[in-house]
Amino acid sequence: MEHREETTTLISGEKVSGTNVYNTAGDSLGEVHDVMIDKMSGRVAYAVMSFGGFLGMGQKYHPLPWSSLTYDADRGGYVVNLSREQLEGAPVFAEDDQPRWNREYEQGIHDYYGVAPYWGGALPR
Repeated sequence: MEHREETTTLISGEKVSGTNVYNTAGDSLGEVHDVMIDKMSGRVAYAVMSFGGFLGMGQKYHPLPWSSLTYDADRGGYVVNLSREQLEGAPVFAEDDQPRWNREYEQGIHDYYGVAPYWGGALPR
């Protein structure tokens, strides 16, 4: 059986890495560095976007709720409704300072972006 990286509705995680992320104004914000998948449901929970840095040094990573991204075929990348200023204040981590990825941390990500958590929790009022 031949391995396919992409169909009209599916894409391999390997091919998602490196895909550009834009805001709705068309500004390039970064690129998908990795995806985080919920072990139990198999659902993609987050796109980890790389932002900043030079030649891989000083790179920062922003976990974006997968539900906040929309694929734009014309741009060949994902679009989020964020400005650069919003992104600069968003949850971020460095490669040598990985987050704990517990529900408290994840809830903070969803609260910041105003997106319902992938595990079905409600946003605070």
